Amino acid sequence: MKLISWNVNGLRACVKKGFLDFFHEQNADIFCLQETKLQEGQIELELDGYHQFWNYALKKGYSGTAVFTKQKPISVRYGVGELESEDEGRIITLEFDSFYLVNVYTINAKRDLSRLPERLEWEDALKEYLLDLDRHKPVVYCGDLNVAHAEVDLKNARSNHGNSGFTLEERGKMTTLLESGFIDSFRYLYPERTDAFTWWSYMRDVRARNIGWRIDYFIVSTQLKEKINEASIYAEVLGSDHCPIGLELDI
Repeated sequence: MKLISWNVNGLRACVKKGFLDFFHEQNADIFCLQETKLQEGQIELELDGYHQFWNYALKKGYSGTAVFTKQKPISVRYGVGELESEDEGRIITLEFDSFYLVNVYTINAKRDLSRLPERLEWEDALKEYLLDLDRHKPVVYCGDLNVAHAEVDLKNARSNHGNSGFTLEERGKMTTLLESGFIDSFRYLYPERTDAFTWWSYMRDVRARNIGWRIDYFIVSTQLKEKINEASIYAEVLGSDHCPIGLELDI
């Protein structure tokens, strides 16, 4: 099974920059999007052979997630419990026969860290949700998680300590999740790989010089560890300030 995840930072704009070419080229079984930035009826995608599921934010032009899947899921759920951020269209869960897929666009703590307390509450609630799912079936948790977990996951770690996406609190929540029974699929296969990033600032020449962060992930239940065949970063694919990532599982 092949899965792709991509923060498109505005799907309508990304479509004009080659999104559909990449989509059809990959022919993935499941394709997950974050930051779609649109409302129902603002785009129509002809994706033959795919079921489409959308979670729109109430605020126009903001956030939003989507999942396109060849296999029809058993059930679909939007949001988690009583999280206020459900209004921002940040979570879609699809249940299949042998696993759950959870596509997420995680809250950004903001430059001034004004949303950090909310972000940490979000992380706690999401972890409990993932653990509950994992008690029933293995979980594939993916998306823009807005954190570089370790120093190897961003170019300039020293100068970014304490900044949004690289605070001790955010990194600690990722550590706690992984220690509770989940695996970062990319680091599982490539523990020492450097300069492997998924997001770059729009500042001049930053992407060309590969001054980036790895903040997009496929995280899977440990029981899927032996089924991971490949974890990919498509850094050459443009169209957004993030690049797509991929996971191939033997399920």
